Amino acid sequence: MRVTADSHFGWLRTRLSVERTMMAWLRTAVSLIGFGFAIVQFFERLQQMSGALPANLPTAPKYLGLALIACGVLALLISIWQYQWTIRYLRSGAFAPIAGMEGMPSSIVTLQSPVVVVAILLICIGVFAFAAVLLRIV
Repeated sequence: MRVTADSHFGWLRTRLSVERTMMAWLRTAVSLIGFGFAIVQFFERLQQMSGALPANLPTAPKYLGLALIACGVLALLISIWQYQWTIRYLRSGAFAPIAGMEGMPSSIVTLQSPVVVVAILLICIGVFAFAAVLLRIV
């Protein structure tokens, strides 16, 4: 494969599209985790209000919230796996000269982006939210 400015900029566009995909995964996961936690809190407060009718299935909002939070954490785990796999592919084989990463270990290169760090922090927040709902800490 010839290394030209066009091929390098094409590689950069592909690399940035991987970043955008990862950020879309992050937005989706944050929405799932936040909405799951909000559902639990809303229906818990609603049941405590005077004049509110008792719910037919009082534990349903808790299970729905837990499911949404778990889906958000699972989405983050899948997104990290997909991101790492794609970046490793883009920096290996015939793409290495285009990327300008020849001779560099792949373990160093894959953690350059802050989106992975943000995803790991969001996983920690999601696990905390799941535990808080499950154990009724908050």
